[in-house]
Amino acid sequence: MFDAFKPGQTIHLTIERVPRRENSVLTIERLMRLDPDTARALRHAHAKRQQRLNVFNRGNRDWTSRETCGRIVRCLPGQSWKLVFNLNLKSDLDSVAPYLAVKGG
Repeated sequence: MFDAFKPGQTIHLTIERVPRRENSVLTIERLMRLDPDTARALRHAHAKRQQRLNVFNRGNRDWTSRETCGRIVRCLPGQSWKLVFNLNLKSDLDSVAPYLAVKGG
């Protein structure tokens, strides 16, 4: 299915249905994090978490209590994103192809 796309081409993906297998859900969420807007939001959230890092003294040593990461992406029907295709992603995209609608752009 993804043999027609060239490396460097932008493709638009939409989730048609949610997979039952947890591994497929995690693969889709990992692919969604490659969207430039999502990656920017993740970088911004990481920087804010680093600014709000709580450092306190425990046994005369510095300890930190870190915030938990927010879930920026969710695997829900109708969610769409775009990413730049490369051959490293081909096997991941092939494994979750039955759950996605693909449009070349």
